[in-house]
Amino acid sequence: MATVSIIGTGNMGKAIAALAVKGGHSVQALTRADSTTPVSGDIVVLALPFASLDSVVSERGESLAGRVVVDITNPVNFETFDSLTVPADSSATATLAAALPNSHVLKAFNTNFAGTLAEGKIGESVTTVLIAGDNADAKSMLADVVGSAGLVAVDAGSLSRARELESLGFLQMTLAAGEKISWTGGFALTS
Repeated sequence: MATVSIIGTGNMGKAIAALAVKGGHSVQALTRADSTTPVSGDIVVLALPFASLDSVVSERGESLAGRVVVDITNPVNFETFDSLTVPADSSATATLAAALPNSHVLKAFNTNFAGTLAEGKIGESVTTVLIAGDNADAKSMLADVVGSAGLVAVDAGSLSRARELESLGFLQMTLAAGEKISWTGGFALTS
C-alpha cells in the first residue's frame, strides 16, 4: 500500500484523501500553512490552485525529489473564465515538471469533480481518472491507488498530454459554471 501526502484540504483534497483511504492507503493531509511539516508520502498530490504551485516548489522542492508528484490543477483565468493561463504549447504540469526535475510529475484528477470522485460514478459509468506522465512506474503507482478504491485509471499518455487534459478540464468547468452540466457530472469514458 502507498502513502499519499495531499497538500490542500479543499473539496478535491478531501475527495482524493477519501479515495486513497477507501483503497486502504495511508494519507497525510497538509494545508498550505503546514509548509514546515515534512511530506511522508511516496505520492504527493498538489490539491491547490495553479497560482500556489510556485510557492510549494520554493518551500518543498528539495523534499519532493524522488517522489511521485501529482498536479491536479487547471490553470484557468478565473477573472474572465475564458482561457488557460499557460502558453498554448505548454501546460501547468510541464511548468511544474521543469521546476521539479528530480520528481516524477504526473497530471491527474483535473478532469474530475470532487463529487464524482466521492460518488465513484458519473451517471451510470464508473468514474475514470486520466493520468499523464513520462514515468511508467509513477503512473502505475497512482493507478493502483485509483483502482483500489473502485475507480478506473486510464493512462492518457506522456506528460505532453497534460495540455489536452487541462483543456478538457477547463471545458468541463465552463460547462458546469454555465449550468450545462452539474458539478456532480462530467465526462465519462466507456469501452
